Amino acid sequence: MGEEGEDNQSPLLATSSSNAVVSAGPVKRTGNIWTAIAHIITGVIGAGVLSLAWSIAQLGWIAGPIAMFMFAGITLVSTYLLCDCYMYPHPEFGPNRIKSYMDAVHFYLGEKQHKVCGVIAQESLYGNALAYVITSASSIKAIQKSNCYHREGHNAPCSYGDTTYMLLFGSVQVVMSQIPDFHNMEWLSVVAAIMSFTYSFIGFGLGFAKVVENGRIKGSITGVPAANIADKLWLAFQALGDIAFAYPYSIILLEIQDTLRSPPPENKTMKKASRIAIFVTTFFYLCCGCFGYAAFGNNTPGNLLTGFGFYEPYWLIDFANACIVLHLVGGYQIFSQPVFAFVERWFTKKFPSSGFVNNFYTFKLPLLPSFQMNPLKICFRTAYVASTTAIAMIFPYFNQVLGVLGALNFWPLAIYFPVEMYFVQKKIQPWTRKWIVLRSFSFVCLLVTVVSLIGSVQGLIAAKLG
Repeated sequence: MGEEGEDNQSPLLATSSSNAVVSAGPVKRTGNIWTAIAHIITGVIGAGVLSLAWSIAQLGWIAGPIAMFMFAGITLVSTYLLCDCYMYPHPEFGPNRIKSYMDAVHFYLGEKQHKVCGVIAQESLYGNALAYVITSASSIKAIQKSNCYHREGHNAPCSYGDTTYMLLFGSVQVVMSQIPDFHNMEWLSVVAAIMSFTYSFIGFGLGFAKVVENGRIKGSITGVPAANIADKLWLAFQALGDIAFAYPYSIILLEIQDTLRSPPPENKTMKKASRIAIFVTTFFYLCCGCFGYAAFGNNTPGNLLTGFGFYEPYWLIDFANACIVLHLVGGYQIFSQPVFAFVERWFTKKFPSSGFVNNFYTFKLPLLPSFQMNPLKICFRTAYVASTTAIAMIFPYFNQVLGVLGALNFWPLAIYFPVEMYFVQKKIQPWTRKWIVLRSFSFVCLLVTVVSLIGSVQGLIAAKLG
């Protein structure tokens, strides 16, 4: 590892596709526990936090908080397993570094698993970007509606579309997507993390104030009633999918860990950062979710800050939604940069002599420092942003989309692959105690994923047809 936090990025394996990511010179790693926490919080506290009051409302006062603690614990276990897979053969001293989730799957599990994981991983990252487009448009629209209700009254027909705001957010992301890589994003993650704390505090504060105003805690042990048992189960399963979406960040963990300097060893720093980040996010999730449900009971909106359970003070609603948008600008990049890196590495390996792929051109604009542009990066990243924006315009259903994405990706990315890689890294033999415990853990999580996916898909289809 070395004192300087640098390495020459030698190939991990002669046959590994990660050869394509070897850079020409050493990379200086300057990250620490605080930048890691900022990256994690930016990636985790995002669109998901706004749906948690609705999720608790579907599950009720007992099952709702239990589900949150359960997913927090599962995420922490998964994170610990994955942190030890960054270095090989020794989790602290390596010497081989595995710099991304995809490279780790290839290194530990082979080409076949790598291809399967590749499809799921890129879909997960793409899906998160898609969800952020939907959420940002909802928040910008909420600012407009809040001002309208303040001027015209709470019963005024204040109606605004999503399309314009999605296009506006997409335009901003076209520019932001030209940030080279994770190593250049510390400032953006810090700003985004501050924004996430701010709007989470506001959501918690508004919910608490509403409970005090009501003079009682609304809600029930069984949650929102439904017309029949089947409908109740669909909603409960969808709620689990929403909570599953709100927690895991396995797909970006190794990229974050690769920004950390050493000593101390990267896996120890990352585990400590994960403990702190998961504790903080769980606290905020419980505050926002529980106080939101306590404030509105059976009328809890799907999105706490855009569903207009709160009308006043309108300026605070506006500020909270502005913070959401600023956070999502950074969150979108946190989940998109690994996709950019993966695709661009593939093109570099496939077309090593192409000027379109490999040449950089320096530009200098007035009052700004010079910067380098690459034709492939401009074209691919712009097309990527355009596609997420277009699909979000077709399926602008907040809770249903989050539920499907959470359920679809939770087990394979947060549980299955980390467990399997940990078996290889630690050389755990079949039918040992640790092997049985982790296999059982994986199977239980699979069952949760299946029921969540069923409920979320049913909700998405019902929303589209309805």
